[in-house]
Amino acid sequence: MTTGPASTNVQQRVQAAFDAVPREPFLPRRKRRYAGEDRPLEIGHGQTNSQPRTVRAMLELLDARPGDRVLDVGCGSGWTSALLGELVGGSGVVIGVEIVPALAKVARHNLHAAAGEHVSVRTADRSTLGAPDLAPFDKILVSARARAMPDPLVEQLAVGGRLVAPILSVMTVVDRPGLDEVSVHEHGHYAFVPLIWSPQGRS
Repeated sequence: MTTGPASTNVQQRVQAAFDAVPREPFLPRRKRRYAGEDRPLEIGHGQTNSQPRTVRAMLELLDARPGDRVLDVGCGSGWTSALLGELVGGSGVVIGVEIVPALAKVARHNLHAAAGEHVSVRTADRSTLGAPDLAPFDKILVSARARAMPDPLVEQLAVGGRLVAPILSVMTVVDRPGLDEVSVHEHGHYAFVPLIWSPQGRS
């Protein structure tokens, strides 16, 4: 099942977020001259800052709105968290999670200068996907390739919430219209680094 294209209003809000949060400050200095190129850029530790066209598509699908509580899984250097912070505004909350401690530290530094106090980052661990202690979330964005449906994240969605994630490289939208209801829509193939997650500490 496939949902239709993003509405003009959603596209305009996402464009406004892109205008307010340039990519360059979230890249390593040696990569900043490439900020305007539409391709993923390495940020160290085997991770990338995603291709802007892909980020735009994901944000349009997610449709984060003012006041939403949003979880940003695999936030890297913090760019997507800052963009989400613009979309939800000061009345919303964005929590980025990043499994690489050094990158989580970089993201906190970047966001201190680029976002408000409603955007924060925590260091994740391999045995816990997302932030179940802070759930539920209205929206969840996953910027890494999952090998299967990330059920723990679906459980962290509020009723009426939405998750956007690349599952086996297929961009997937998961809506939770009811407590025991889930609808899934697919939106084409994308390339991402793998999602690092080992339930109960398994590798």
